[in-house]
Amino acid sequence: MKRISKIVVLGLLAAITLTGCFGGRMSSSGRGGEVVGVSGKRFTEPTPYGMTLIKRGYLKMGLEKDDSLWGRQTPTKEISVDGFWMDETEVTNSEYKQFVYWVRDSILRTRLADPAYGGDETYMITEDKNGDPVTPHLNWKKALPRKPNEDEQRAIESLYVTNPVTGEKMLDASQMNYRYEVYDYTAAALRRNRLDPSQRNLNTDVPVDPDAVVMISKDTAYIDDEGRIVRQTIDRPLSGPWDFLNTYIVNIYPDTTCWVNDFVNSDNETYMRLYFSSPTYNDYPVVGVTWEQANAFCAWRTDYLLKGLGGEARYIQRYRLPTEAEWEYAARGKEGTEFPWEEVDVKTEDGCFYANFKPDRGNYTEDGNLITSRVGLFSSNSNGLYDMAGNVAEWTSTTYTEGGIDAMNDLNPELKYNAAKEDPYSLKKKSVRGGSWKDPESYIRSAWRTWEYQNQPRCYIGFRCVRSLASTTSTKQKGRKK
Repeated sequence: MKRISKIVVLGLLAAITLTGCFGGRMSSSGRGGEVVGVSGKRFTEPTPYGMTLIKRGYLKMGLEKDDSLWGRQTPTKEISVDGFWMDETEVTNSEYKQFVYWVRDSILRTRLADPAYGGDETYMITEDKNGDPVTPHLNWKKALPRKPNEDEQRAIESLYVTNPVTGEKMLDASQMNYRYEVYDYTAAALRRNRLDPSQRNLNTDVPVDPDAVVMISKDTAYIDDEGRIVRQTIDRPLSGPWDFLNTYIVNIYPDTTCWVNDFVNSDNETYMRLYFSSPTYNDYPVVGVTWEQANAFCAWRTDYLLKGLGGEARYIQRYRLPTEAEWEYAARGKEGTEFPWEEVDVKTEDGCFYANFKPDRGNYTEDGNLITSRVGLFSSNSNGLYDMAGNVAEWTSTTYTEGGIDAMNDLNPELKYNAAKEDPYSLKKKSVRGGSWKDPESYIRSAWRTWEYQNQPRCYIGFRCVRSLASTTSTKQKGRKK
């Protein structure tokens, strides 16, 4: 009886193994000089705070029906995307303020270490624990002064300006500049950019010119004597791997005036003065942020994370804006529906709307909101993402072209062009997705494509971040509780 039971159990195990989707061999260790591969500690990526896992999958991207609004046929394409982490909500005013305050405090620490403001060198780290010199960097463990002396007070006051009418002291937005660097791994990997000329073409019938000069474009930036940001894209002969390190300096303070500039002959002064500054709007999506500023936030968020991690930081992928394909794939949910919800209508049988948008001509309040709403106010889609339709439209990393989908690859598609300052303005269009609080029903469909110039802030455009997976497996999701 025991023998029969053992055979049955073994048979069941074999059946389970053979009937699964993946019937590959089990890993094993070898001895006696056999090649068995290199073992190592497996990295399990923890769930990033406030993010949800979007598993890899397939999507028919674009509008499958003719666009009834404009009466034209729009392209579609079958694509596949790898898995990634995505913010559950749009980046809020509170989260973006953390970025602004970090920049403010970094400038203040730099000035406190300056001899012109007292020269407290403890605000800078110039040596490691062994006393060896290192590249000078800020000492964030050094607390800012609670009772500043005269020099420290001058350093603090140098970051503020006085309103000539009200006499109110305000943070000097013009000084909130963030410098960051991005290494272009894709450009560095291209064969035409190899340092060794013999590796630029694998066709042995083509003679190698050892003196051939390869020109590359490199983005750089600096602050001039007038305190202005100067951006340049320089063309130079390829000389080494550092040629692919691009430098950016971005003023990161949101344009609070977008509320009055986007809506002329409209009384939106209250939003201009309070929307970003008042804690009342802390949990509302940040607006007035350009595509360039959103990228700067992603770079800062990456740097901020990596400094808080240990030795496994090298496996973590950087925060970035989603590609247009990733955004649509995530918005459609697990069912791939037209809207981020399953129904074809935009409201329930009880008359409750699924999103914050403009349901009727001129009636912004029909859905219960006038402008933006608190993030996460409406239900999430099946991927656990909130406000993928309405509230604010969202920047993507993708360069916008009319036939963009047709030009995309079908594997992790992306159209990318880093426009130089000298380029025509038409080349600086970036794809914007999701529709906003001011848009009608047609614009909040997951497949609807629109655009904005990369340096143009709007009171109806925000963003959220994504992060590529560091591995094909991850821990159980533990998203932020609402």
